[in-house]
Amino acid sequence: MKKTLPAILLMLCWSGLMGQDLNESLEGKVSYVTSQNVYVKFQDTENIASGDTLFMRKDGALIPMVTVKDISSISCVCIPIAEQKLSVGDQLISRLKRVKPSIPETAESVKVAPITAKSDTSTVKTLPSAKRTQILTGNLSVASYLGFSNVGPNSERMKYTFAMTIDNIGNSKVSAETYISFAHKLGEWSTVQDDIFNGLKIYSLALNYAINKHNTIWLGRKINPRISNVGAIDGLQYELKAGSFTIGLIGGTRPDYKNYSFNLNLVQFGGYFGHDYAGKNGSMQTTVSFIQQNNSGMTDRRFAYFQHTNSLIRNMFFFGSVEVDLYKKTMNPVDSVLKDTTYTQSSSPVLSNLYLSLRYKPVRQLSLSISYSNRQNVIYYETYKSLVDRLLEAATVQGFTLQINYQPFKLFSIGVNAGYRNSKQDPRPTKNLYGYLSYSNIPGINVAATLSATILETSYMSGRIYSLGISRDLVPGKLSGGLSYRYVSYKFFSGETKLVQNMGEVDLTWRIMKKLSCGLYYEGTFDKASIYNRVYINITQRF
Repeated sequence: MKKTLPAILLMLCWSGLMGQDLNESLEGKVSYVTSQNVYVKFQDTENIASGDTLFMRKDGALIPMVTVKDISSISCVCIPIAEQKLSVGDQLISRLKRVKPSIPETAESVKVAPITAKSDTSTVKTLPSAKRTQILTGNLSVASYLGFSNVGPNSERMKYTFAMTIDNIGNSKVSAETYISFAHKLGEWSTVQDDIFNGLKIYSLALNYAINKHNTIWLGRKINPRISNVGAIDGLQYELKAGSFTIGLIGGTRPDYKNYSFNLNLVQFGGYFGHDYAGKNGSMQTTVSFIQQNNSGMTDRRFAYFQHTNSLIRNMFFFGSVEVDLYKKTMNPVDSVLKDTTYTQSSSPVLSNLYLSLRYKPVRQLSLSISYSNRQNVIYYETYKSLVDRLLEAATVQGFTLQINYQPFKLFSIGVNAGYRNSKQDPRPTKNLYGYLSYSNIPGINVAATLSATILETSYMSGRIYSLGISRDLVPGKLSGGLSYRYVSYKFFSGETKLVQNMGEVDLTWRIMKKLSCGLYYEGTFDKASIYNRVYINITQRF
C-alpha cells in the first residue's frame, strides 16, 4: 500500500479542482454477478434510467453488455445482453446525453449516441446558432487487485485510469477526448520495462474539429460509435450529416493485436452510411459499413457490417446486426513436395456473425426478451497465417436465450432465464436455467435481497449454484454495503470428480465527497483443500 499512497494523495489533491456539474458518461464497477443479473455500482445513478444500456470497452470497441432493470441511489440491477461473462470489478460505461446549461445546443456540438441494443438516439435538429462553451468532464481512478490463498503465491495488480473529454476547447470548434489506463503486477515490473505497452493501454486519444454544422473531422485514436465493431481507429475520420442521413469515411491503421500499441503495418480504410429516424413512439437507426483491413500491404480481412435498432412499435425494441466477410483465402492441395503451396482467393460473401434480439413489455409488470446468435471465427488471413486452417475448420456456434421478468407488485420481482448454445465440435450442447426472487426494500430493515438458483450443463461438466445476496444503504447517499453467499457444486463428466465450493462476498462503497468515492470488495472461495481470497479496492475522483 506504500506504493499506492502517492497516487491516492494525488487524487485527494485533484478533488479540489472544480469541473462543470453536467450530465456525462459515467463509469461503474460490477459488484456482484449471478446467471440472471449483474449488479453495477456508480457514484450516483441520478441520470441513469431503467432500460438504459451499459457498455464495456474491449479491444478498443464499446460493446453493449447489459440493460438496466432496477435502480437505487448508487447501484443498478442489470440484465445481461451479451454472451461474454462479466466478473466483479469489470468496468461498465453509461453513455449519457450531455446537457449544456442555459444555452441551446447547436447542431455542430451534438454528439451522436452509440449504436447499441437500446433506442436512445433521435434525429438531430438544427437549432439557432449559439456561442460555444468549453465543457470539461472526466475521472481519475486508482485500483488494487489482491489475490492470496493457502495453496499458491500471493499477487497484487495495480491499475491507474484517466479519462477526460473537453468540448469546445477555449470556446473554439476543437474538442478532445482521451481514455488511458496503466496496469502492472507488483514484482513483475520487468515486463513493463521490456515494452511499455504491456502495461499502458491507450483506448482513446483524439482531437475533433467541427468544420461546420454538417462536417466533422476526428484525428487520432477514436472508436466510431456507428461502426464500433471495427474497434479503435488510428488515423483520420470524416463525417458528413445531411438531415437524417450520415456518410462517413475512415483511413488509418488499427491497434497492434499483441499489445494494443500503434502499428503502421495494420492499415485499414472504409466508409459507412447511416440513417436516423424519430417517430411518435420511438426511434430507428440503421448503419451499413464496408471495411478493408491490411497487414504489410496484404489483405487481412474485408467485410461488410449492417446494424439496425428499432423502437417504433410501442413497448417493443429490436436490435439486429449482421457481419459478412467479403474475402476468403484457402490453401490448395500440394501436388508434389517440390511445389510451393498455392492459395485460392474468393470475394463471395460469407456470414460470419448474426445477432438478433427482441424485447417486449406487454404490460408494465412483465418483460419478455429473446435473442439468437450465430457466429464463426473471425479470420485475419495475414495476421494468423499459421492458424488459418485450424480456424477455418471451426464449426459455427449457435445460441438462444429467453428471459422472462415479472413484477407482481412494487419492489418484488421474479424471473427466469434459459440459454442454449451448440457447436458441432462440442460433444454436447451447453444449457443453463436460472431463476430468481428479488425484493428491493424489505420493510423494517430497508434491505434489498435476491435469492437465486442456477442449473447448468456444458460439454464437460454439470453444476448447481444457489445464491443469496443482500444490500442496503448504511448511510443514505454516503455509504452502502452488501453481503452474499453462494453454494457451488460441479460434477465433471471425465470421471467421478465432484467440486463443492462455498463462496462469500462483502462489498462497501463510500461516497467521500460529491465526486470522490472509494469502493472495497472481498470474495472468499472455500473448498475442502484450499481457500482463495480476492480483494478489490478502488478510489475514483470525477471532475
